[in-house]
Amino acid sequence: MPKVLLCPPDYFDVVDQKNPYMSRECAVDRGKARRQWDVLCNVLQQSGCEIETICPVEGFEDMVFAANQVFVGAKDGYGKFVVPSRMVYASRHREVPFFADWFRARDYRIIELDYGTDYLEGHGDLLWRPDGSRIYAGYGFRSTKGGIEKFTAAMSEMGIPVVPLELVDPYCYHLDTCLCPLDGGWLLYYPDAFDRPSQEKIRALIPLERRIEVGEADAVAFACNAVSLGRHVILNHASDDLQATLRRAGFTPILTPLSEFLKSGGAAKCLTLKLIE
Repeated sequence: MPKVLLCPPDYFDVVDQKNPYMSRECAVDRGKARRQWDVLCNVLQQSGCEIETICPVEGFEDMVFAANQVFVGAKDGYGKFVVPSRMVYASRHREVPFFADWFRARDYRIIELDYGTDYLEGHGDLLWRPDGSRIYAGYGFRSTKGGIEKFTAAMSEMGIPVVPLELVDPYCYHLDTCLCPLDGGWLLYYPDAFDRPSQEKIRALIPLERRIEVGEADAVAFACNAVSLGRHVILNHASDDLQATLRRAGFTPILTPLSEFLKSGGAAKCLTLKLIE
């Protein structure tokens, strides 16, 4: 049974603007946010997940977005590990030690990188192909190219290839807002989020018949910020056409509205961290 880590939204709020979706004038309904988070947890459980939680900390309003603070991995002969992030915003970087301690207490190896002046934002910008054969790595808004290069060097020691992709649309500030690797070598993504060389790289890696391209309307509704669980795809929103395309490809889209979290530029994937046991 797959496991996922989430952080309850006890202190979730929008207090500043870290991405184009955020505005102090758009108040969070914390009760509604909790109900939406509870529904997401129920959907994950009904899709076969076991849920673990990390305790939220007062004053850390973005800690609910549990995908960003570390990168989780495992490799035969090396074991399970995490790479703590260095996040652009100081308020978010202060979340990282709580997550590192959570994993340390569960016997994950902690790989500390010397970032220098670079940044790396966990699974916001680092996404496993479901079979574990490669990692897609986005940079341009939060993670820096240098941060990706340092991460790539660490992964190369374990023989894990990393595919760097440059993001160019500020509304797709993290890779997980515009790309979601799916089971069986499929890929759900928004092409216009990437520069031309990265688009060409994606096309070279993924056959046309396994690429599901979304348009702008689905992209800004965070259709790509999805949790892929086998043939289930859990997401905030998908147009009728996109749902039909996913079904034709053999997937079952499961919509769980997360409108309160969109006020902070996050949805299902941002809230969920897959664990490797």
